[in-house]
Amino acid sequence: MDFDKTHTLPMRLRAALAALLIAAVALSSASCSSTPASAGMPSGAAPAQTSSEQVSSAPPPTITVTFTDLNSDYALLTRLSDGLVVYEQQADEQAYPASLTKMMTAIVAIESIDDLETEITLSSDIFPPLREASASLAGFSAGETLTALDLLYGALLPSGAECCVGLAEYISGSEEAFVEKMNAKAAELGMTGTHFVNATGLHDDAHYSTARDLTKLLSYALENDTFRTIFTTRRYSIPPTNKHKNGVTLYSSTLQNIETTVIDGGTLLGGKTGYTKKAGQCLASLAEKDGEEYILITFHAQNDEDEERGALHLEDALTVFNGFTVEDHD
Repeated sequence: MDFDKTHTLPMRLRAALAALLIAAVALSSASCSSTPASAGMPSGAAPAQTSSEQVSSAPPPTITVTFTDLNSDYALLTRLSDGLVVYEQQADEQAYPASLTKMMTAIVAIESIDDLETEITLSSDIFPPLREASASLAGFSAGETLTALDLLYGALLPSGAECCVGLAEYISGSEEAFVEKMNAKAAELGMTGTHFVNATGLHDDAHYSTARDLTKLLSYALENDTFRTIFTTRRYSIPPTNKHKNGVTLYSSTLQNIETTVIDGGTLLGGKTGYTKKAGQCLASLAEKDGEEYILITFHAQNDEDEERGALHLEDALTVFNGFTVEDHD
């Protein structure tokens, strides 16, 4: 009897200890399942910080604008590197872009022609409607043969409409078909306030854009080395052709006519001018200031009240580029 009692108590203790062990294992498993973010992490690794624990971003740049008024009704100034908007004035209002259109013509042409040394002959049909519309011309002649690169310089520097139509006809067979490519590129770039009707920028009520859209266009086009080189060139010489035995020299309508390219903290690098009576004076320009590049798009500068003040769009460019600072905070 005493033998049985002596061995019954240890057996009960062993059973109790086994039950406690099972409970401890279950509790440990429940604890692990409640922290899935740590599961599978290597020893010593910390879980990802929650949004409230993450380091806050640097404060936005301090922008100071000292000018108070422009001749242009529509304007947008942005930093090229990150799209920072420095100044805007009715930047989303649709307006007529005049020859700023030729920036789209040029980039579409560059992307469509594999060899820019390809020779293109300007047909005689190009010129009568352009002269009737008083379009700006680079000075080439019907039947003249030039390279595609020459025509690109002719389109962007002196704003030659014959160059734009010549490129359009070579690439797409007609200006109308080429315009479809222009509108397709506009859609690709998110230019939702833009519609093109021609390759030159001659007035049409259905041909319009916005300062913000043309900023998107110019930002994109400047990534192309050929476009950037042409856009920032002051003078370009073409060797003798079948119509010009002494060759042709083209000048940038922006860099040749602006009072100075020197701005506070930098240089005006290049630009594209535009004008029709309804569009007013328009300008797309690029400047380097304090180590950063900036794009300025302006529309509709009118000089009806003071004809002696000619290049109001160029005046606005100097006003803007000299009239702001951007201070980044680390």
